[in-house]
Order: sequence, then structure tokens, then C-alpha cells
Amino acid sequence: MFKTKETLITAFALFSLFFGAGNLIFPPLLGFQSGNSWWLVAIGFCISAILIPIFGILAHAKLQGTIFDFGKKVSPKFSVVYSILVYAISVILPSPRTASVTHEIAIQPFFDSSYLVTSIIYFSLVFVFAMNRSKILNVLGKLLTPTIIVIILAIIGITLFSFDFTFGATLFESPFTHGIQEGYQTFDAIGAVVVGGVIIVSINIKNKTRSYEEKKALIRAAAWWAGLALFLIYIGLILTGALMHNDFEAHISRTALLSGISLKTLGSTANLFLSLLVSLACFTTAVGIVAGTSDFIKHLFKDAEKAYIITAIIACILGVVMGQFNVNYIIAIALPALMFIYPITIVLIVLNVLPETYASPTIFKIVVLITMVFSIPDFLDTLGFGDALTGLKNYIPLSIFNMGWVLPAFISFIVVNLIEKKKTLFQ
Repeated sequence: MFKTKETLITAFALFSLFFGAGNLIFPPLLGFQSGNSWWLVAIGFCISAILIPIFGILAHAKLQGTIFDFGKKVSPKFSVVYSILVYAISVILPSPRTASVTHEIAIQPFFDSSYLVTSIIYFSLVFVFAMNRSKILNVLGKLLTPTIIVIILAIIGITLFSFDFTFGATLFESPFTHGIQEGYQTFDAIGAVVVGGVIIVSINIKNKTRSYEEKKALIRAAAWWAGLALFLIYIGLILTGALMHNDFEAHISRTALLSGISLKTLGSTANLFLSLLVSLACFTTAVGIVAGTSDFIKHLFKDAEKAYIITAIIACILGVVMGQFNVNYIIAIALPALMFIYPITIVLIVLNVLPETYASPTIFKIVVLITMVFSIPDFLDTLGFGDALTGLKNYIPLSIFNMGWVLPAFISFIVVNLIEKKKTLFQ
């Protein structure tokens, strides 16, 4: 068996994978707006931002593969299309968002500069680093995450001991489902599917003499430790935001709230330091997305270097185009894409975690198809077609919460399993 040290090192690697700088901006505002329902919001957020991504890692531990393996039971063609769609969303939304977060946290408070100027400089540097694959980024990543964690824990600790435990009224009609959908915006389930395979490959290379069961046990233990750490930090940040409900204006932005909380608890010097760290962490994330997407396209074109370069250029141009918008706008336009791709991703993760007897290729095909079909009304609703779909959505359970796919996917899973088991009995 693996030593505790090896488990903790792997857990930290997984934690770093999920705990991006962009994730910091979501929990505080959730708490700030949730009031006395902060705990319901926190549960919903942790389901989609922690539990599902951890299941994604467990699925990778079982499959010992890449993003292709998640959808191959549906069909190889579906897997290719799904992979391309996921990478396209990654370079169009979360990658540019890192530039926007950097501008709002580190540039805007100190310099009179536009989003466009920041995004041009930002993605020019991203392109240079993606082409050179500097090891500096790996070193930075190892140093940045623990430093940010220490600062965040200090913020949480000071808040808990300095503020009265009083809460305002919630702004959400359904705090639980709002928390789930806000967890979509972390992109962590997609991150688990895309980057989780890299972690698995790394473990396999370092532990060639270990058995499959030993390596799977290591990943499982590390995943749950990483999940526990994420849970404590997210809960702490949501509670911090909830306790400061009287200290900021009602319509404050996510980045402004994070900066304000940091300033109020740690002072101006620490706030400036946090801004720098968050910006560097955003940059490493953007380089990882651009390089990872370019590698994927390069593989599709038989390892052609030109494919890598062209993809990196296109990804950085898209980054500049989208990065000139503010964070709230990028989050808003990301919602329709997430309402479609996230349900499919969640279903693929859950089906890949389950034992083979409950997740045959037929079950994969039908459950994924049902999920796609029942995600369409929620997808169209976020595009502004809600009034035209009112009659239809009234017949779909949970559709009022933009989660109309959940029950149909679950029922189809149960029904197909029962049919397959019945066929087996009569053979």
C-alpha cells in the first residue's frame, strides 16, 4: 500500500487541479446573497463543485484513460464530438474569464486601463508560455496554491472570530438549486474529465510496479482528502460572505466583494499581495487550458506541430475577444453552454463510476440521449425563450429550477437496467 505522504501529495495535486483562482470569486457572493439560507446554498454548491468533480476523478481511476474514454460507450463519434465541444467551451469561456478576473482584481483598482488592453497583453504572454512550455509555471503552481490557501484561511478565521453570527434574508427563490448551478460555473466537473487523465498518467508513470488496485486505492483516498479540503474552504468562504451581509452594497460584483473582504480582514498590503497571487494563478490556468486544447487538436491531426501552433493562436485570439468583457458578463453568457454540457458531463461521470453491470453501453446510450433531450428546454430558457416553453416546462419535474433533465435521466437509468436484468433472467 502507498504511504500517507504519497496520498497527501496526490491529494494536494488534485486540490490544485480544482482550486483555481476563478473559483475564489463564487463562494463569497453566494454567501453574501444567501443570508440565513447560506447552508442550503453551500450544500448545493458543494454537490456540483466538489462531489461531482471528485466522482470524475474516481471514474478516471477506474478507466485509467482520457476524456475519450468517458463517452466511448455511447459511441466513438459521440466521444470525439463531446471532447471537441468541451475544449471549445474551455477556450471560449473559462480561459478568457481568467484575464477578466485579473483585470478586475489586479489592474482596475490601481490603473486606468481597459479590459481590452489587459486581455491583449495577457494572452500574448499566454501564447509565449504555451509555445515554450516553461517549467516556471509548474513551480509557480506549486507555490501559489498553498500561499493562497493560507491567505484564504486567514480571511475565514478572522471573519469567524470578528463578526457576529447574524444573517440577512436570502435573495434566492431556491437556494439549494441556485447553489448547484453556481457550482457549474467553476467548470470543475469538466476539469475533472479533461485534466484528471493527466493526474492518472502521472501516477502510473511514477508507480509502474504498483498494481491497478493499489493505484486505484491511492487515487480514491487522495480524491476524498482533496474533496474535504475544498469543502472546508468553500463552506468557510460562503459563511464569510453571509456574515458580511451589512458591510457592502447589495449589487457588488464577485471580484469587488472578494477584494473588499480581503481588505476588511487583512488590510491593504495583504489585499495587494492576494491580487498578485490570484492574477498569477489565473495566468497558469489560462496557459494550461490553451496548451491542453492545442495538444488535443494536435493529437487529432496525427501529432502535427502546425495544428498545435494554429490552435494556440486561435485560442489566444478568442481569449482577447472574450477577455475584454467583465467577469459578470462572461459568467452570464456561459450559463446556456453550461446548462447543456454540464448535465451530459455529470451523467457520463456517474455512469463511469458505477459498476459495469449497471452501466452497459445500451444504458450509456439511452441515458445520455434522454439527458440531452431534456436539457434542451433548460438550455433554451437561459437563452431567453422561457415564455415560449412555459407550457412544456410545466410537465417536466424540476424544470422550474432548470434541472428538468434529472428525473428523466434517473428514470431511464432504472427502466433500462430492469429491462436488461429481465432479459438476462430469461436467457
